[in-house]
Amino acid sequence: MNTISKIITWKRNLFASILVLISLMVLDFYGVYTNQFYFLKADNYIFSVLALVHLLYLYVVWFKIREDELPDPKMRNVEYVLYAILFVYGFKIYESIQVLNSVQLYQDQIIPSTFKPMATLNVVLYSILPIMTLYTFWLRKKLIGIYNFDNYNSNLNIWQ
Repeated sequence: MNTISKIITWKRNLFASILVLISLMVLDFYGVYTNQFYFLKADNYIFSVLALVHLLYLYVVWFKIREDELPDPKMRNVEYVLYAILFVYGFKIYESIQVLNSVQLYQDQIIPSTFKPMATLNVVLYSILPIMTLYTFWLRKKLIGIYNFDNYNSNLNIWQ
């Protein structure tokens, strides 16, 4: 894992995570069956709201690493919410695979030529996102520290 952390640094991981999240936020409005964007469906905004929580966590990790700060309870709470969001990411992987495999059901219908590439892109991006999120958790533990709030005040040394 140490070799991986030399290749995929925390900056590269955060940048790639932001890129994947923004791409998925845009692609969540795209209908692969119709080759159109749907902005008036309320379901399309759920992932975007959850992705904002993920982006907030990435910002907090970036700030804590950059300022060399210890983890705090607010950061821990955002990370715990992100643990729950990981289940949503798992569901989105399942849903994207179901859409990709549904091409046999609609053989008699006119399916756009962009169906397979876009559906495959969705599956790949949704599959990469949990891996990058778990890697961010590992980086947080390695670079910022573990959540140890029992003796938090005794570990603070303001003279350093």
